[in-house]
Parts: sequence; structure tokens; C-alpha cells
Amino acid sequence: MPIPPARHLKYLLASIAVLLAAGPDVALAQAADSVISQPVPAPASTFRTDRPAGPGVRPSDGVGVFDRMGAKLPDLPPEKDYKGPIDEAYGAYQRGYYLTAMDKALPRAQLGDPAAQTLIGEILSQGLGVKKDVKNAAFWYGKAAEGGDPAAMFKYALMLMEGEGVPRDKVKADDYMRKAAEAGNPSAEFNWAQILVADNPGEKGLKLALPFYEKSAEQGIADSQYAVAQLYATLKDLPEEKKRLAREWMARAARAGFDTAQLDLGIWLVNGVGGPKDYVKGFEWLKLAANGGNVAAQNKLAHLYVNAIGTPPNPVEAAKWYVLSRRAGLADPALEDFYLGIEDDQQKAAIEAANKFRRR
Repeated sequence: MPIPPARHLKYLLASIAVLLAAGPDVALAQAADSVISQPVPAPASTFRTDRPAGPGVRPSDGVGVFDRMGAKLPDLPPEKDYKGPIDEAYGAYQRGYYLTAMDKALPRAQLGDPAAQTLIGEILSQGLGVKKDVKNAAFWYGKAAEGGDPAAMFKYALMLMEGEGVPRDKVKADDYMRKAAEAGNPSAEFNWAQILVADNPGEKGLKLALPFYEKSAEQGIADSQYAVAQLYATLKDLPEEKKRLAREWMARAARAGFDTAQLDLGIWLVNGVGGPKDYVKGFEWLKLAANGGNVAAQNKLAHLYVNAIGTPPNPVEAAKWYVLSRRAGLADPALEDFYLGIEDDQQKAAIEAANKFRRR
């Protein structure tokens, strides 16, 4: 069932990183002699340098044409004949024939088929080929949730949390979110972990949440991969084999495009926290996050250019990234002093470059 995941709880504003920083019972590994200075805290972003590192990772460059030239690709494995029942409603949905999907699913939904009920809920909630109808979508999601469909339980729980199409009911929402998580829905696993953290402050909530973060991370949810990396790095009494996997999980989240993970992975590599330093790869990850618009990464990248860490010195590039982060509200007295100390033509070139910047 191709239902887009809603990974973030809108009512839960505190991220796992904030909880780790604030929790009185959580021991944080302190980074000594950080080569990246800490900017003045500002609402625009938060940044941490007290996280561990491991083997270096860099963005994949892929396999080039010259790497493949002359090499015979392996044969694909033979496809197994599918002999199970064909779901014509879902087939129509996946091909974009939403009205056909609705017509085929409705009779089954009326007879109590949870999968068909979920499909109708999705079509109505998204307004796919029909007028968007959140109230009726909630009705069908509710019926499918009662029938035990994990995707429907997850979507219905979100609607109950937000009062979307149904009266707000946190108790009922939590119950369905828990059931969906226990049934293996990866987005529900992440959200249920977030609920456990919010409802159980400190290390207790983090330990309760960790198994659900882990299951969700294994299924590819980048937010959960980031959370697992943080918890493996900070929670006490975890097996050493888990602690050693912290950077691997951070790298997975970074490769998935999670800019906060890209930022942290870059910091881990540059500062060598928990492993060897790799300035070049750290620079590459920070630049990737900065190009994506991460303000803290833009600030950190400016420091790397100033100090020629992982890259040749470049005052114009340093000033450009500082200007961008400053415009976003991230103050940094050290970079301000640097900026005021460069030549006027360099300042002008940096401002022009910042004005031309577009997120890549």
C-alpha cells in the first residue's frame, strides 16, 4: 500500500537531539579540542560537537561509464511466477487510475475488507481523482484501523492527534499508534518512539523508545536512523557492539538526505570524536548540508574555509557562507571579526556570491 509516511508529530516540537542535550540523566560524550568553534546560540538553528565518530564516510560518486566499459553486467535472477490473488483495486491505484480503484475497492470496503477501506481512506484524504474529503477519509481509516490494518491505524492515529476529520483524542490516538508500531509500520514505530520520549522524560523514555527507533531505522526511516545514532552514542549501559555502530547509522541517515545527519556526520569526521579525523570527508558532508540550506552547516563551512580544514583557504567562500548563515539569524562573533578584516573587494564578492546562492 503506497501510503506516504507522515514521520513527524506536529505537536512534538522537541527533537531527539534537544532531548539528549536537556535530559539530566543522559551522559554525553564530550568532544575535546574541537577544531570547529561553537557559534553563539540562536533560534535559527542548533549545533552540537559532542558526538562520537567512527570510520569515515563520503557521499557516493556512483559508478561511472568508464568503470563499466567492457564489463558484462550479471544476468538478472529469474522472476518467480506470482500465483497469489491479484488486487485489482490496488493495481489501478498504483497506475494512477484512482476512480477505477475507488470503484473496485468500495464494494469490498462495504463488506469489511480493511485493505480496501484503507485504500478508500487514502484516495479521499489526498483528493486523488475525487474531491478531498477528510471527514469521510477518517471514517474509512477508522473502519480499517478497527479491522487491524497497520497503515490505517497509523493514519487514523495522526488524524486523532490533530483533530483532523474526527474529534481530537490523544488516548485513542496513542493506542492506535502503539498497535501500528507493534504491527511493524515503520512510520508508526518512529512516532510511537517519539511519544514514549515525550511522555517519559530522561533516560527512561529514551530506553523505552530505542527498540522502536531501531526497528524503524532498519526499514529505512531516516529520522529513526538519526535517533539510533544519537542514542547509541549517548545512552549508558548499551553493548559496545551497538556503540560502535553509531556512525554507521548516522551515515545512513546522511545518505538518505537528512541534512541534520549530514551536518553531524561532518562534525564527527572533522573533530574526530570517537574515531580518526578525516577533514576532507568532513568538509564534503558539511558542504552538502550547507548547499541544501542547513544554516548551522553553512556556519561551520565558513570556519573550515577560514582555517583551511579539509579545503584550501578561501576568504571569499568563507565570507559567503558566513553571510548566508548570518542572514538566517545565526550570530558568530569570530566570523564577524574575520569578515570585517578582509578586503572590501572580497566582502563585495562574498555578498554577490551569497545573493546568487540557490539551494542545490
